[in-house]
Amino acid sequence: MTIQRTALVIGANGGIGQETCAALRRHGWQVRALVRTPLKAGMNGIDWHTGDAMKAEDVLRAAAGVDVIVHAVNPPGYRGWERLVLPMLDNTLAAAKANRARVVLPGTIYNYGADAFPLLTEASPQHPCTRKGEIRAEMERRLRNASSEGVRSLVLRCGDFFGPRAGNNWFAQGLFQAGKPVRRIQYPGRYELGHAWAYLPDVGETLARLLDREHELANVDSFHFGGHWLDGHALLDAVRRVTGEPAIRAGAFPWWMARLASPFNETLRELCKMRYLWREPIRLDDAKLRAFLGDDLYTPLDDAVRAALIGIDCLPPAAAGSARLIQRA
Repeated sequence: MTIQRTALVIGANGGIGQETCAALRRHGWQVRALVRTPLKAGMNGIDWHTGDAMKAEDVLRAAAGVDVIVHAVNPPGYRGWERLVLPMLDNTLAAAKANRARVVLPGTIYNYGADAFPLLTEASPQHPCTRKGEIRAEMERRLRNASSEGVRSLVLRCGDFFGPRAGNNWFAQGLFQAGKPVRRIQYPGRYELGHAWAYLPDVGETLARLLDREHELANVDSFHFGGHWLDGHALLDAVRRVTGEPAIRAGAFPWWMARLASPFNETLRELCKMRYLWREPIRLDDAKLRAFLGDDLYTPLDDAVRAALIGIDCLPPAAAGSARLIQRA
């Protein structure tokens, strides 16, 4: 008899959270979601729990009896990181300890400084150069320390996210103007430099595939998600192909404007601190992930870009007819 496993996804309304919920459901998991406001449509089969990740009792209540807790919650718009991020993780770790559950953390490259670039492996040194990076590194340190109390953990580290469910990411909020046809790209770096992109449905699917083999993972484990490594020219070419608009221009993100507004806008202030990630090529080495799961990991670039543009209303939904959005069993 197969026993159905249960996962709690904290932050299920976000881009990573939604895709992880959908992928786990496809893989036969029972999925709970802890959110402030349940989604009204589009997420069937989810056991919604209304609560606050900052309240330990809400997290503990939602986590009762689960096998896995996916910690996909982040302060919206980069706001309140200093106050919110570590207390939310501590609540997750306490709930995981109480239920002997594994904690899954979708990671970023903020943990790293210039001494680790340009190719990041799971063993690369973490010497962050920003406060946000220091917080990310501290999150992973707390995961490692929690292993002494029986808490298992998994980090899947990714580049910049993009996907069909618009969210708080560069693709949706920096490169394009949501809700408008694409006329130009506002690229944040030099067009000749490579950059790591992670298509959110692939991230969710990869997490589900890793958790299908949870018993084979180390107690404290991590994998790097290579995704699509593109320079700005390759991304622009893909956008031109999927829109059928070869005249789309290669523009630049207005960093000068972001700097001027940053004293009055916390989101822009935090974005400016991340500019160093666009000044040199940074790539995630996914050799370990490929060795574990195989090479069939990533949706073809044009299909992914098309779905992401539809998701931010820069393409009409009818354009989805020619997209091959891979849903792997």
